[in-house]
Amino acid sequence: MEPRRASNRGLGWEPLPAATPRRRWPRPPPQTPPLTVPPPPGHAPPPPDRRLGRVMCSVKMAALWAAVPLLLGLFVRGAAAAVPLVIWHGMGDSCCNPMSMGYIKKIVENKIPGIYVLSLKIGNNMMQDMQNSFFMNVNDQVRDVCGQLAADPRLQGGYNAMGFSQGGQFLRAVAQRCPSPPMLSLISIGGQHQGVYGFPRCPGESSHICDWIRKMLDLGAYTQAVQEHLVQAEYWHNPLKEEDYRKNSVFLADINQERGVNETYKKNLMALKKFVMVKFLNDTMVDPPISEWFGFYKSGQAKETIPLQETSLYTEDRLGLQEMDKAGKLVFLGVAGDHLHITEEWFYSTILPFLQ
Repeated sequence: MEPRRASNRGLGWEPLPAATPRRRWPRPPPQTPPLTVPPPPGHAPPPPDRRLGRVMCSVKMAALWAAVPLLLGLFVRGAAAAVPLVIWHGMGDSCCNPMSMGYIKKIVENKIPGIYVLSLKIGNNMMQDMQNSFFMNVNDQVRDVCGQLAADPRLQGGYNAMGFSQGGQFLRAVAQRCPSPPMLSLISIGGQHQGVYGFPRCPGESSHICDWIRKMLDLGAYTQAVQEHLVQAEYWHNPLKEEDYRKNSVFLADINQERGVNETYKKNLMALKKFVMVKFLNDTMVDPPISEWFGFYKSGQAKETIPLQETSLYTEDRLGLQEMDKAGKLVFLGVAGDHLHITEEWFYSTILPFLQ
């Protein structure tokens, strides 16, 4: 019986149409590239070499824009490439006093854009810093500073150093004992590199402390208790008691090679590019003032002074100062005025060039 399907013309059935064979269609012809619309009259397409030039120009512009951040970075780094400066204050002062070290830091930053200036603080605050300038063993202070410098990532490429009064010889100890990071140049403003033999005047508000210090120095500058706990005793140099000084000075006699030559100290100091020493020509605080130029009293008396070049430290070249002098690394500057009395004009014209 033939299969039937429902008709849409009634309720009867009609036979299904016979199956037709499957037709095979031919494969489509290969596609042809799209037609290009010819340019309007008078607008011929650019020749191939001109189109290539446009492409190359676009590539160059893209490369230039990509290089802009790098070029800006190089410019910024160049502008901020000033050598960092480390400063150390003197007796009775502090790192951040706006009338002294804070002011020096400010004017240096204003004159040398981008420079990093570190004003050393020994202690947790300004008061401790000031007190430590009288009573903290200098060797401990130097050790503390060496730690600060080694931990500061901004100093690892080297730095210049500038010490005021006793900060001058303290920074020299840093140069001799702690060569990393490297100190490039040292500027000592009123530093007493051969020590002092006299304490005629004290700075600021510290007169009662100065009176006590004088008494301690008179009683026994070279006793262990005084040497360990009184900063000024550690660079006290009695020309009448040279042997006591050489044996018992816990700081100055060591860095001045009085008990033998430490070749490391000598090598490290000689690595400086410049060692600048400023002497105040009317100094009433440092005795003798020539100590600021590394000179001192002739041994055995306390009246006649001799310059550095006539001291045994120089003639024997125990510290390398003679060689540095011949190489033009030592700079001796004199300035009219009392201890640490300087003008902005003098600082800008005389000291600033060593920092730039």
